[in-house]
Amino acid sequence: MMACSKSKTLMWRMTPSLFQYLQRSSFAAAAKSPKLVGKKDFADDEDDVVNEGSSGVGVGLSSGISRPLSEILKELNKKVPDSLITTRFDPSSGSSIRYIPWHIVNRIMNLHAPEWSGEVRNIIYSADGKSVSVVYRVTLYGTDAEIYRESTGTASVDEATGYGDAVQKAEAMAFRRACARLGLGLHLYHEDTL
Repeated sequence: MMACSKSKTLMWRMTPSLFQYLQRSSFAAAAKSPKLVGKKDFADDEDDVVNEGSSGVGVGLSSGISRPLSEILKELNKKVPDSLITTRFDPSSGSSIRYIPWHIVNRIMNLHAPEWSGEVRNIIYSADGKSVSVVYRVTLYGTDAEIYRESTGTASVDEATGYGDAVQKAEAMAFRRACARLGLGLHLYHEDTL
């Protein structure tokens, strides 16, 4: 998604399951706000639209800091619906791992904390060159305060999976973990103990 000037509005297309999640969140209540505009207002501003196919639903968001940090954190701590969670088998542990894909995490962050920022703080290769670790920082900005959390992600350089290189995988993992430290998807880390 491209950043817009303060006078413009952000928009993207989303899958129906993400749209249903958003309808149940506090964002749905804010949809009546005069700051939000309809899809028709974007006809001349194609650069601000990320298209995910014809099944997507368009939503407009106003840019700018709009809520206290406590409200943002409360929204991020809500349980993410199963329809937005992906499961993969981990051969090293022999178990399934449930996680939220980084692009869904990114969208949820854009909804609940539109002025959030993220940055790669460090990229570290192991001494033997077989793995890479990424340190990632996510910062939330509220009307009353800002907060950041950092986390790491590690990926094997030799591991051949269907997407991205080792640095991309490690960055996605670190990003998801940093967001979990802010509460987003944190319930997934405690499912086995509940």
